[in-house]
Amino acid sequence: MRVLITGVGGFAGSHLADYLLASPDSETEVWGCDLSGKPRPYHPAELKVLAADLRDPEAARAVVEQARPDRIFHLAGQAFVGDSWADPWPTLETNLRSQVNLCEAVLAAGIEPRILVLGSAEEYGRVAPEELPVRETCPLRPDSPYALSKVGQDLLGLQYYLSHRLPIVRVRPFNHIGPRQNRKFVAPAFASQVAAIEAGQQPPVIRVGNLGARRDFTDVRDMVGAYTLALEHGEPGEVYNLGSGRSWSIRDLLDTLLGLSRAKITIETDPARLRPADVAEMVCDAARFRARTGWAPRISFEQTLRDLLDYERGLVRTVETESRRRASEVRRA
Repeated sequence: MRVLITGVGGFAGSHLADYLLASPDSETEVWGCDLSGKPRPYHPAELKVLAADLRDPEAARAVVEQARPDRIFHLAGQAFVGDSWADPWPTLETNLRSQVNLCEAVLAAGIEPRILVLGSAEEYGRVAPEELPVRETCPLRPDSPYALSKVGQDLLGLQYYLSHRLPIVRVRPFNHIGPRQNRKFVAPAFASQVAAIEAGQQPPVIRVGNLGARRDFTDVRDMVGAYTLALEHGEPGEVYNLGSGRSWSIRDLLDTLLGLSRAKITIETDPARLRPADVAEMVCDAARFRARTGWAPRISFEQTLRDLLDYERGLVRTVETESRRRASEVRRA
């Protein structure tokens, strides 16, 4: 089995590579592509990494021809809602063009790999309280440029299945968190500040946005397991929600991190962290996926945040060690 992960240098992509290469199936050969093509410090040694900007159709064709995969997990893209508000077009271009180029490359190569296309819970947008928990039949009301790009990816996946019979399975994951997530997202943004405060690198104050919003959080390591089940056992052309079925407020998340901290920390509201649009609550109904695969998250919310905070503490220690090393070199010079 040859597997290709697009966006392997990213948050979910790197955890998916870990998950696949830790599988007892030693015959799985895992390829990945990202913009740099350089293995990250956390990448397994067995991972084969290629450089590719999938917005370029030639680059997409080269990756598919070289890897000739049996399975494709398409995780590459611009994933931050805030960036899409600041400049909508790069998000739309990156997420839509990359997927079109990937599908066209598969058709040109004459192969028929099973393909997982990632939508997002953001596709549902303005969900009313009476529509919770959110089912796959809930209307799509995208309320950000990022959400619109994910609707486009979702429906492009359906179109290539209907038009070309590519065996594409679509998923709409709800919020997933854990180690390695970009600090633009709320959980690592808080955890990195807690770690920096503990190390004396910033004042004991955390600046926050809307703490009342409630979201369905799943550990990224559980989520990538769901991706593999979806691709192997999902029905091509179908779409599946992925999430825990429970919501936590952003205040719950912050309070849990503060409870794990060794420091006394105060909270201040930062207007710059408030979104132009924000839904009060999102909760996933993953009954369709559970019925198909039996999947359920295993890692607790508290354990995820503990692991995330420990990861951020490790990054702080690394920075401190490097700063001391450079200072020592300057003194010797």
